[in-house]
Amino acid sequence: MGAWSADVFGNDDACDWAFGLEDANDLSLVESTLETVLSQGTEYVEAPEASEALAAIEAIARLQGNWGERNPYTEPVDEWVEKTKLQPSAALAKKAHLVIERILAENSELKELWQESDEFETWLAFVAELKSRVNE
Repeated sequence: MGAWSADVFGNDDACDWAFGLEDANDLSLVESTLETVLSQGTEYVEAPEASEALAAIEAIARLQGNWGERNPYTEPVDEWVEKTKLQPSAALAKKAHLVIERILAENSELKELWQESDEFETWLAFVAELKSRVNE
C-alpha cells in the first residue's frame, strides 16, 4: 500500500482519484466510485477501490459544507468542491455511509492492511470522523 498517512488522502490511490475530478462537472465520478465498492456485495473489496471510495466520500462531506483537514493532498478535491458547488442528494449520502460500513466489514483489503500496521486505530478514527461529517 502506497500510504504515508492514515488520513483519507494519505495514499497514492486517493490522491490519484482526486486528480480525476478536475474535468468533472457533476457527481457521476463520485457516484460510480461508490458503486464500485457496493457492487462487490460481500465479495472481497480491493484496497485501491476502497481508498478511492473514501476520497469520494470526502468530496461528499465537503460539498455538504463539512470540511475536514485541508493540506496539499486535499487541494484537488478542495478546488473542485469550491468550483462546482454541487449538492449531493440524500441517496448519495446514504450510499456513502453504506460504503464506509462495507470498507470496515469483512473482506476488505484496506481494513486488513491497516490492521497489520501500528496505525490501525488512527485509521479507524479518521474513517469514523469522515462518516460523522456526511449528513444523510
